[in-house]
Amino acid sequence: MPTALVTGASAGLGAEFARQLAGRGYHLVLVARDADRLSAAQNALPASVEVLPADLATDDGCAAVAARLGKGDVDLLVNNAGIGTYRPFGVADLALEERQLDLNVRAVLRLTHAAVRAMTDRGSGRILNVSSVAGFVPRGGNATYSASKAWVTMFSEALSIQLQGTGVTVTAVCPGFTHTEFHERAGADMSNVGGRMWLSADQVVRDGLADTLVGKPVSVPSRRYQALVAAARTLPRPVLRAVAARRGL
Repeated sequence: MPTALVTGASAGLGAEFARQLAGRGYHLVLVARDADRLSAAQNALPASVEVLPADLATDDGCAAVAARLGKGDVDLLVNNAGIGTYRPFGVADLALEERQLDLNVRAVLRLTHAAVRAMTDRGSGRILNVSSVAGFVPRGGNATYSASKAWVTMFSEALSIQLQGTGVTVTAVCPGFTHTEFHERAGADMSNVGGRMWLSADQVVRDGLADTLVGKPVSVPSRRYQALVAAARTLPRPVLRAVAARRGL
């Protein structure tokens, strides 16, 4: 039975990753900071599940999960835990900005480091880092979040090159707006986002897992967001900045 470790597994995309991986016959290691919600997630899944409560914005939390990865039995790491602020830089508290980087960047770095060591030692493994379409666009209304996801995507893509021939692959999954509790928890007003721009968690996870299991370095769920990312990558940067500013991103 293969083993998958999923961070941020008690809600949103993390819970959907757990559900779909359970359906694929994985033994699950679920990580989140809320022990009660983790226990509820464990009880709801018809699968072999262990839980590991940990706050990945802290050294101790990262160390605990890195130690679990160091056991060498995890076939798939899903770095899903993350937060957004949706507040202009300089308005949001500095501590919140720093926590965002601790969770979105530093935790991904530390857990990927532990997974790469364990997986390359045995010659196989998959790492899925949840990034965002926001990482392709300079978003004036959420600068730290966009920058953190740009880092996740570039880090993942670069590692996919480094690890060629090792049996280990790394994939950045970059969804657009997705129906989860992410935006609600961030206190974001999403009323200006049209209905056709929203993706379901089921689709994001299904597409992301399919691309991860074939070793694709960057996965962008849905054709409409693939088109947007292609445009963002090819437009001159002054034009892209102007579009972002005009749309209030």
